[in-house]
Amino acid sequence: MPYSTTVRRPRWWAELLLIAVVYLAYSAGRLLARGDVSTAVDNGLAILRAEKALFLDAETPLNRLFTEIPALGVPADFVYASLHYLVTPAILIWLFRRRPLRYRAARTWLMLSTLLGLVGFTLVPTCPPRLLDATHGFVDTMAQYSSYGWWGGEASAPRGMGGLTNQYAAMPSLHVGWALWCGVMLWRHGRTPLLRTLAVAYPLITTLVVMGTANHYFLDAVAGVAVMGAGALLTRPALRLADRVRARAGARFSGRTAEPAAGTAAGPATATAAGTVGGGVNRGLPGGTRETGEAVSGTKSPIVGAGCQTSTGERIPGQRTTSADPTPSAGADDSTAAAAR
Repeated sequence: MPYSTTVRRPRWWAELLLIAVVYLAYSAGRLLARGDVSTAVDNGLAILRAEKALFLDAETPLNRLFTEIPALGVPADFVYASLHYLVTPAILIWLFRRRPLRYRAARTWLMLSTLLGLVGFTLVPTCPPRLLDATHGFVDTMAQYSSYGWWGGEASAPRGMGGLTNQYAAMPSLHVGWALWCGVMLWRHGRTPLLRTLAVAYPLITTLVVMGTANHYFLDAVAGVAVMGAGALLTRPALRLADRVRARAGARFSGRTAEPAAGTAAGPATATAAGTVGGGVNRGLPGGTRETGEAVSGTKSPIVGAGCQTSTGERIPGQRTTSADPTPSAGADDSTAAAAR
């Protein structure tokens, strides 16, 4: 059964609260996932050796290029330190406002992939290339060009706030993962050639930036793509599970409120309906009988005031007259009165 989509836009305050809770949990998890430095360095060197064996060591020439040419290195540092935190929320807001039917699945995909990335940080703490020994040939461009921006020598954190980030959370690269998510959203839901172009360019530029600034290995970027793929596969089951839980909770809640308490009488509306089934008037008599004592029948009488007595000449609105019950004329009333005299 496919997961449900609702036409109504989600509540903005609930979404904001959910995203804030997930991001705070993710940030706290990154700090708690700080592994042993020697283990992180060993993992980083193992990745570097594997890349060299497979001729995938793209970060070495890119880092050399960004280090030697400030016109490339400085913009790359700005991209690494800012767009990750600006573009992704902007696209979330855009989807929320313009594509509310698609927003829930997109948000769930992003959150699941982020939590999977946190698992990767915990299981595989990895030293980024910029923190390896200088003999491996990498330069920390963020530290080299720190005078141009707000960051220091500790990843993209502002100066003096390096202790609030885990510098050994390189595997997988969520910079690349989130950029891929942004690209997919722009490609799927963008209407203009410009958005389609940005959908392709943004993930590619981000991949080059994370390697050229020596913050990630090429295999970190590959792992970021894999994490997003896993999150995409889990999105539909996660939404189905959420819908099932919501439906059960709603049914349980409505069942408690809808069922009358044991031993209580039916409400006024029920009593009224029971007494007027046959079109008669219920005066609260036992058994739901009419005022004339006639039993309530299951069929509706064709005469509006069936069974009710009226004064001479009085007619209930909508009541039909029949040949068997003619209305006395004014002349008949006069003759009757004369006879009485």
